[in-house]
Amino acid sequence: MLPTTEYALLSRIATAQAHGRAPSLVAGVVRDGELVWSGARGFVDGSIPDNDTQYRIGSITKSLVAVLVMRLRDEGKLALNDPVSRHLGDSPFGHLTIAQLLSHTGGVTSESPGSWWERSPGGGWDQLAESLTPEELKLRAGQQFHYSNVGYGILGELVKRLRGKEWYEALKAEVLEPLGMMRTVPHPDDHAAQGWAVHPFADVLHPEPAPDAGAMAPAGQLWSTVNDLSRLTALVAGHTAGVLSADTVAEMRAAATVEDGEQWQSGYGLGLQLVRRDGHAYAGHTGSMPGFIACTMVDSATGTGALAMSNTTAGVPILGVTLDLIALADQHEPPLPQPWQPADIDTTLLELTGLWHWGPTPHHLRVMPNGWLYLAPVGDGGRRSRFRPTGQDEWVGLDGYYAGETLRVGRDADGAPKYLNLATFIFTRTPYDPQAPVPGGVDPKGWR
Repeated sequence: MLPTTEYALLSRIATAQAHGRAPSLVAGVVRDGELVWSGARGFVDGSIPDNDTQYRIGSITKSLVAVLVMRLRDEGKLALNDPVSRHLGDSPFGHLTIAQLLSHTGGVTSESPGSWWERSPGGGWDQLAESLTPEELKLRAGQQFHYSNVGYGILGELVKRLRGKEWYEALKAEVLEPLGMMRTVPHPDDHAAQGWAVHPFADVLHPEPAPDAGAMAPAGQLWSTVNDLSRLTALVAGHTAGVLSADTVAEMRAAATVEDGEQWQSGYGLGLQLVRRDGHAYAGHTGSMPGFIACTMVDSATGTGALAMSNTTAGVPILGVTLDLIALADQHEPPLPQPWQPADIDTTLLELTGLWHWGPTPHHLRVMPNGWLYLAPVGDGGRRSRFRPTGQDEWVGLDGYYAGETLRVGRDADGAPKYLNLATFIFTRTPYDPQAPVPGGVDPKGWR
């Protein structure tokens, strides 16, 4: 990036490390699937950390587990609406759906019963499952967002049952190796940061433990590096390296639940945290374990992403730092749009393009590559959606109000397109065309 941009980015993390009294802080900016800037402040064992220094990433582990679950879904080995009991057998939590666990809407307890799992050696699945009595279901399933580390312990066991191997072994083979994340591991090596707690009233440190979390490990066990975490950031932005389809990643980024009501500022998709700030929408995840905080986020509009990690239990506003890095990068060097050029489209679809009316409301229909259609009201606002072909004269909605709904073309006796039927809404070339099957009929006296 430009020297002025790099200095602004370095200034932000330097301020965060100094004011937050963090032993060290590393960060990076990702664009077009690549790490375009990285920086570090502070020291690890007397040296400035580099892009290969391992930090514990905590709950960012959940996003990687969610990628595994979505791969299983895309392969047809599970459905997101499946109850857990279909794959793990009967239990007090067996009625919860996989989607509810992914989105933290199952109402299951936030922490595993017993000693706080983040600072205690964890037991196996049988021990965790036995501890999840009916009393550990704190809210009605689907009632509201309730962050649950336990839910991802359950999902880790789900992956194990369906893959026939431990969740991390599946993750390594299916996600980490294809993405080139070879330094993302459950236990660090000798090129890793020690986790510290900083005394609130004196500049002294206390080491934090990093035990194996056992069956709770899918909730926050992993360690990673700037280089590796940049590749996960790129995946969330849509550069998936074939690990998932772009459509599946977009599905993960879509809001499944929100925390703050109508004017929500934070929410959750399928394994991804969602944040709104200053008119921008971000997707990614934060992570926190004793001695470490971490974050990766992507601006959904610009595609610019950033990551930050620090080896301190508290003190650095890691989410704010990460969002500031994205904003600084986009302010100093706005991403340029791709040059326009003609697209390879199915020209037989051109007869569908142009003006259509839902009642008296005009809409435009455009043809996109791959046979997709885009329908939107003329002007701002209103219901708009993309549609993917599913058969002859048939498409399915991908987003907005019409997500999952079917659009069909009705033709006249000569085969010319006469109307569109979208989830029973009839769109006609002229408002209330009397020759089309407008619901409720058209007054024979017409317009007056």
